[in-house]
Amino acid sequence: MAMSTTRPNPLPPLQRLLVVGSGGRENSLAWALLRCNGVEEVWVSPGNGGTEEHQGCRCLAIAETDVEGLINACLMRQINLVVVGPEAPLAAGVADDLRDAGLSVFGPGAQGAQLEASKAWSKTLMDEAGVPTARHWTVHTETEALSVLDQVRQPLVVKADGLAAGKGVTVADSIDATAQAIHDAFGGRFGAAGCQLVLEERLEGPEVSVFALCDGERLLLLPPAQDHKRLKDGDKGPNTGGMGAYAPAPLLDAAGLDVVHQQVLKPTLEALKQRGIDYRGVIYAGLMLTPSGPQVIEFNCRFGDPECQTLMPLMGPELAQVLQACALGCLDQAPELFIVDRCSACVVAAASGYPEAPRKGDRLEIQLQPDASIQLFHAGTRRSEEGHQLTSGGRVLAVVAQADDFDQAFTAAYQGLSQVHFDGITYRHDIGHQVRQS
Repeated sequence: MAMSTTRPNPLPPLQRLLVVGSGGRENSLAWALLRCNGVEEVWVSPGNGGTEEHQGCRCLAIAETDVEGLINACLMRQINLVVVGPEAPLAAGVADDLRDAGLSVFGPGAQGAQLEASKAWSKTLMDEAGVPTARHWTVHTETEALSVLDQVRQPLVVKADGLAAGKGVTVADSIDATAQAIHDAFGGRFGAAGCQLVLEERLEGPEVSVFALCDGERLLLLPPAQDHKRLKDGDKGPNTGGMGAYAPAPLLDAAGLDVVHQQVLKPTLEALKQRGIDYRGVIYAGLMLTPSGPQVIEFNCRFGDPECQTLMPLMGPELAQVLQACALGCLDQAPELFIVDRCSACVVAAASGYPEAPRKGDRLEIQLQPDASIQLFHAGTRRSEEGHQLTSGGRVLAVVAQADDFDQAFTAAYQGLSQVHFDGITYRHDIGHQVRQS
């Protein structure tokens, strides 16, 4: 996309922003927004151990669901735009409450967040809108689920209906494994998120993530990205929140992206509008590219993690105003978003024991010096009273690099990661194997 230099800017001044959340997604968003035209200061609530590594970025010790605290902080600091990162506060209605207080917010309200917060709700909307997706069944008891399995006599995908931090899905390889996943889910593996399940027929094909910025009426699609969910090389091991990503994914060219726009995103937005939902935020379509065309695996109501970390370095300095225009419902008045024509590679470093029981409290030693083409985004880190960086979560950080091709980008990312050390560091060595030549 070309940078626009002639269009006048009718949007209000944009100097002070708040990003809500504490993960790598929010760290990369804050970094990208700080690079935007006119932005002077970005606060992150509650942020993490790497937030203040970005000059001009500061932590606010307020929980992401502490609505009163967030509103007071925004009013006190004269925040011009709030960007809500994670799905949990969106599903809890934090964006609604902030808007009710008169703030500009990028992120859907609780109704729109049901796209992610309830797999069953999302599937019903897809059926009504004619959006291509796998055949599926919503079940409320183990007996009901096993009855469906007995009828179809094939392995199924088992999904917790509610939010499960990206880990509520089992892609079973056999009927017995499907039955075990059903038993585990109804046995409490995912807590309240698993009180209702969605069973799906398995689809075959490569997966790709497409993100659309939405102002309630219009959509702006970003370059497609591809995530790597499994913990270990060769796409083996348990599902995780994501161990790495790259963009732009060549699986979708401009024509393919237009098909996704017309067949998936546009009808989804229309269906939301028909339900009276003014959706202002990200619609994230997780797709499988099957022989019969793209099919929606699931929708999310926010930027992906780590796809967001991969995409942010490709965003031009108009990003903040584009998000502001979405928040205000006037995307057509935003400056044109410049997209850097480079390859971006992201590798995640996780803690020992991730994803089941990640170890915390290990000290980080970081020699990497980020520059224009390599970034370090913190996720599960905190700063001790003595000033040391310590691990505090499953996915600890991500190293992201850009280059003219994916081989160079991943070489740079892995070289950068070699300059990061902590006990038990866990990462995949084959992120981007789909696009790497060596």
